[in-house]
Amino acid sequence: MNDSATSTTARPLFRGSPDLDALNAMSRGTAMETLGIVFTEIGPDYLRATMPVDARTHQPYGLLHGGASALLAETVGSSAGMLAVDEGKGCVGIEINANHLRAVRSGIVTATARALHAGRQTQVWEIRIEDAHARLVCVSRLTLAVIPLPPPHQPPAG
Repeated sequence: MNDSATSTTARPLFRGSPDLDALNAMSRGTAMETLGIVFTEIGPDYLRATMPVDARTHQPYGLLHGGASALLAETVGSSAGMLAVDEGKGCVGIEINANHLRAVRSGIVTATARALHAGRQTQVWEIRIEDAHARLVCVSRLTLAVIPLPPPHQPPAG
C-alpha cells in the first residue's frame, strides 16, 4: 500500500506562529498579572502557563484558592482558544467547571490546556493543573463560544 495515498495532513491547531511574549504582554494590567500567571510554553496541541501559590492565590486557610485555579484554567483555555480560531474571530467562555483534587500551600502550579473539540462555533478545552511534583491538583473543562470580533475602534475623524 502506498503510504502517501493513505496519509493525511492534519491542520495545525494554532494559526500563525503564536508568540509567548505577545501572550504575556496582553496580561499586563489584568487579573493574570496580579496573580502572577505567566505563559511558558506553546506546543503543537497545547498551551501552558504557571501561577505562584502564595498570598495572592491563597484562601484564608493558607491553601490554593479554588477560584484562583479556575481563573488560571479559564485564562489558559481561553487563550488557547483564541490562538485556534480564524482571523477576525474570538472566543468567550460560556461554561467552566473545576474539580479540586489536591491541596497546595506553596510553590508553583502549572496549567496545560488541550482541545477536546475545536469547532467553528464552539470549543471545549480540558485544563490540567499540576503541582511542582507533577501531581494533579485540579482538572477543569472549559466551553467557549466562537464569535466574530467587532471591528477595531476608530477615533472620530476631525
